[in-house]
Amino acid sequence: MGIRHTSAATISGFPIISIAVGPDPATQEWRGHARGIIAVGDTAVGIIAVGGFARGAVAVGGVAIGLISVGGAALGLLAVGGLAVGLIAVGGIAIGYSVIGGLVMGQHVAGPVGAKISITP
Repeated sequence: MGIRHTSAATISGFPIISIAVGPDPATQEWRGHARGIIAVGDTAVGIIAVGGFARGAVAVGGVAIGLISVGGAALGLLAVGGLAVGLIAVGGIAIGYSVIGGLVMGQHVAGPVGAKISITP
């Protein structure tokens, strides 16, 4: 059985806290889809999102997309992860403007194996 919780309090129609983990036979969901200001779930969308697939201003998860992203694969302005793509990226494989990692590609690079890419208009 899965876990479902949505707070009664809302901001602009979005619940403050939404938790959806695991299957829900009642709605025939195989994975929990959490949507709220703070979202925790298999798939999470919110200002702060935590989950297997997370999208939000601050995203933490297996795949994380947001302004600040931390995850196995992270995409964002500041991205930290195994594979990190962002303006500032830190990771095993990092791609972006300023990057730090094992294998890096960007304008400002720091790592044992790196490629500096000149970005000119």
